[in-house]
Amino acid sequence: MDRLKALLFLTSVVILLCLPAFSQTSIDSAAAVKPAVESPAPPTDVVAKDTKNDDGSALDISWQLSPDDKRLVTKYVVLRSKSPNGPFVGIGSTTKGQDFYTDNGDTVGVSYYYKIAAVNEVKLTDSTSVTGISESQVVGPIKPIAQWFNMRRLNVFFWLLVTCAAILFYIMQAKSGKELYVRKIAGIDAVDDAIGRATEMGRKVFFVPGIQDMDDVATIAAITILGRVARICATNDTMLDVPVSRSLVMVTARESVREAYSKVGRPDAFKEDQVHYVTDDQFGYAAAIDGMVMRDKPAAMFYMGGFFAEALILAETGNNAGAIQIAGTNQPAQIPFFVAACDYTLIGEELFAASAYLEREPRLLGSLKGQDFAKGLFLLAIFILLILFMFGINWVTIMDVS
Repeated sequence: MDRLKALLFLTSVVILLCLPAFSQTSIDSAAAVKPAVESPAPPTDVVAKDTKNDDGSALDISWQLSPDDKRLVTKYVVLRSKSPNGPFVGIGSTTKGQDFYTDNGDTVGVSYYYKIAAVNEVKLTDSTSVTGISESQVVGPIKPIAQWFNMRRLNVFFWLLVTCAAILFYIMQAKSGKELYVRKIAGIDAVDDAIGRATEMGRKVFFVPGIQDMDDVATIAAITILGRVARICATNDTMLDVPVSRSLVMVTARESVREAYSKVGRPDAFKEDQVHYVTDDQFGYAAAIDGMVMRDKPAAMFYMGGFFAEALILAETGNNAGAIQIAGTNQPAQIPFFVAACDYTLIGEELFAASAYLEREPRLLGSLKGQDFAKGLFLLAIFILLILFMFGINWVTIMDVS
């Protein structure tokens, strides 16, 4: 009897130990049996051709949709290889109903082969799915070719020619002595009055050319305006102070002021320290100028060039000192601060137009007039196209060159 009990006990222990393994095997067997998924019919008439008007890095692939597109297909996978025998690698996919794909990862002069796979993907759970795949015939070889010109950009080329022609025409007009009309800019017209006020009061004129170096176009425009301001100051015998934050700007500005004094016959009145270096540090530069302004109480302040967070600090201090302030910058974020704290502000392109407006140099003036002419013509073209579009004539689409 005791032997029977011992045998039954051992049998129970063995069954309990083997039960998890049997259960796991049953689960794995059940998971391994996945339902069969019907494969859609393969796409047909696959065509690969070079993408027009590009740099040779793309090919266009098109195909005839699978007959089972609406019933079974969930997506199309584009397969590519450098050999007709493979291996083919998926490079992208499209949703069902789409029969076109552009491969942008090609290399000029390399032959490629393509085929399209129609995929029927059915999700079983959140993490598993089964697919049915059928592939088209292989097409190729096809090589991407780089084009010299992008014909879709003919309109840009046309406007470039028009702008260049207008600039050359007005430069010739200016050189011939013809008076070219330029819209008056209030801030520039006030330059003489501001310096005249400083002369009457016996105070300095400060000119701040921004914190950018000479590789910035706004600084170049500021130096041009500085030349005009320096000539007026030299004529009126008004002290001009030009603090700068870049060594190269100091050298350029110093030569511009020296030349201005020489042009009006006052080379002896020029002093080297009129144009002086302060610091490259943004807020150190602003703090130094604020200290000079509060000590010297200038009658006129000019802020021309590239300004950033220091713009309001400088303009507010000059305003508290009671100076007439004329500012100009190409930084849109700083324009509101100059408008709020200064008497006159040159907004955006007015800073660059000011150099032509002041100097009346034929090349600058002709360039300004030519660009304005092209802009006016462009705005007129936009207006005409808008009117045509309102009447159902999309002329831009009609003239698109593919």
